[in-house]
Amino acid sequence: MANLLFLCSRNRLRSPTAEQVFAFRPGVETASAGLAPDAEEHCSAELVEWADIIFVMERAHRARLQRRFRAHLKRARVICLNIPDDYAFMQPELVALLEKKVGPYL
Repeated sequence: MANLLFLCSRNRLRSPTAEQVFAFRPGVETASAGLAPDAEEHCSAELVEWADIIFVMERAHRARLQRRFRAHLKRARVICLNIPDDYAFMQPELVALLEKKVGPYL
């Protein structure tokens, strides 16, 4: 079983889309969270420790994650997907991009 955590700033569009897209894959558990103070679901040390792979949407998210949770990033691999905040929730182009970029890691 692989635990996948998807992170972005406010956890409203990209990371919740990714969580849903991969939620029903066999052998995968998913979660999403945000790193901004106004995030829908906040990232926590427990989530970071739970994850096998953490997918961040932008380089700035990786930097923020490393600053805030460095002590908890001992085992998770952090992958930057380089997906800009240009998409709506479950937008077909975003879903296709996520499948293309995340798929090779599953």
